[in-house]
This record gives sequence, structure tokens and C-alpha cells, in this order.
Amino acid sequence: MGLTLVSRKDPLASSQVQLKRLAAVEACPPFEDMLAAAGLQPLHATGITIFQINVGKFCNQSCRHCHVDAGPERTEQMTRETAELCISALARTDIPTVDITGGAPELNPNFRWLVEQSRAMGRHVMDRCNLTVLLLKPQADLAEFLANNRVEVVASLPYFQSAQTDAQRGEGVFEKSIQAMRMLNRLGYGVEGSGLVLNLVHNPVGAFLPAKQDAAEAQFRRELLRRHGVVFNNLYTITNMPISRFLEFLIESGNYEGYMERLANAFNPVAAAGVMCRFTLSVGWDGTLYDCDFNQMLDLPLGNGAPRHIRDFDLAKLDTRRIVTANHCYGCTAGTGSSCGGTVA
Repeated sequence: MGLTLVSRKDPLASSQVQLKRLAAVEACPPFEDMLAAAGLQPLHATGITIFQINVGKFCNQSCRHCHVDAGPERTEQMTRETAELCISALARTDIPTVDITGGAPELNPNFRWLVEQSRAMGRHVMDRCNLTVLLLKPQADLAEFLANNRVEVVASLPYFQSAQTDAQRGEGVFEKSIQAMRMLNRLGYGVEGSGLVLNLVHNPVGAFLPAKQDAAEAQFRRELLRRHGVVFNNLYTITNMPISRFLEFLIESGNYEGYMERLANAFNPVAAAGVMCRFTLSVGWDGTLYDCDFNQMLDLPLGNGAPRHIRDFDLAKLDTRRIVTANHCYGCTAGTGSSCGGTVA
């Protein structure tokens, strides 16, 4: 049996069960009340600058915190037909950045085609990479492909030590991640002046908020160079969202109410005003449209009259759409907010 909620037939595999649990939390007021107190309710998009494509839930890892509930046994994958609809929609805009995610997005058969088509239109492409995918034998030329197409690699690395990283992502993942970073460094990624960007994403291993981004970046930079001789461009901190497998951990460990209270107490109106859903459009593996990847995992598509599928793409209606929110959104508004490459999740 796999680690995914779906494979274990866990009740939390249902987005409706998750949403009910989030709505019933006693430790914090409804998220919309906090937005209203900050003068931000209802929250609206401010124009799309990031076109995010989630190509599916298939992944070579099964991380304990994964908000996608991704894993090797998940079969949801974006088809070529849906990928073509994405490129067709993108071509009708001047949206500058394409953000490809998953799962392990590189394992989708259409990943490289999406990259090539986006780059041919002059768009900047980001790849949300788990690093270990670069070491798979069928992906032997993947790192070179990314470099040749000047793709920005946004790589997950929970910590600069193996114990914490492996506890979250699986035994041996840290050493493989370092091996993959060395491979990327040899190609120029993370090296000053190369133009090949390698950014890392750090999220806490437990039920607490991440450290301040600047301090965490300095520590990661120093320790990864000293211990392993690897370099990177920037570190982004992301707060673990109280959904999917991390929600399961919070409930089982007795930390759920306390974590939600911690998030709510750290609500920052400035962070709320700059959340990435305001300038991002997220496309699901089946073409359904969402405000963000987190809403996508909770089956909360666009509402309030906005188009709900990529085949109905209408930039004018999407640019100023009303954002769909719920209590999980506290994860993006705590402290300085949750940064993940495009926002600086």
C-alpha cells in the first residue's frame, strides 16, 4: 500500500471531508472575517502574470507533507489535448511566466512539449522540481534539457541536513537531492553569471511556521556550501498548508487546532494583499481552472461567473475575478506570507 490518502482509502482523501474539517475549526475565525477586518473582502485578482499548469499527481516520491497527495500510484495526468488547450490560451495573452508543477511534472509525457512551446513564445518557464527525478534513468538528459531551454528550477529541499529532509520526503532523499544539485551546478545552475536559476523551497518539518526567509537563506547557503559544496540562487520559505497529508499529520499528532490558531494569530494584512492567487491562474490536470494550486487540491474551482475550464479561457474575465477562499488560506497570510518562487508559496 502506498503513502497516499487515496491508496489508503483515508476519509481525508475526500476534499469535502477536508473542507468540512477546516470550516469547523474552533481556534480561529472564518478567513473571510479576517479579510473583511483588513478591508480586503472580497479578494479580487489584480491581473495574471503567472500561468500555472499542474500536469498531474504522478510522482516518484510520496512526501509526508504533500498537499497534492501525489505518489507513484496516482494516475491523474494531463493529456496532450489539454496541454494544447493551455498553450492555445497562453498564446492569446502576454502573460510572462509559465509555472509547471505536479506531482513530479517532468514525468508527464507532455512536460517537455509544454516547455518548448512556452519558450518558443518567449515566456519564462519555471519547473517545480523534487530534484530526485533528475536521477531517474529514463530522465538521464532532463537536466541538460532544462538548461538548454533556460528553465528556472524551483527545487524542494526541506532542510540542509538529511535527518529532517528524509523524515519529510523519504529515506535517502536528501543525499539524492544533493547529488542532483551538484549535477545542476555543473551545468551552471545557481552559478553567478550563468543566467541559469536554481531556487530552493524550504518548508518546516513540523507543526510550526517557517523561519524568516532572509535568515533561513543565509543559513542554507552557508551550510550547503560548507557541507556539500553546492550553490543556489535564492531560498523561498513556504508555510505547510493544513490540507491533505499535512492535515492528516496535524490531526493525528494533536496539533491541528494549535496550528490553525498559530496561523490565524500571525495573519498579516500586507501578506494577504499580496497573495499569489491575485496574479496567478492555476490550470488543473483535467483543464479545470483554479485560483491557486491549493484550491485545486481542495476541488475549489473558480466561481462567481469566471470561466471554469481552460477551453473557455477569457482573459478579461479572469484578470479581475473574485478569488475563492476558505480557512486553509491562512497558510498564505501568516507572518510575511508564504513565498514559493512566483510570489516572493
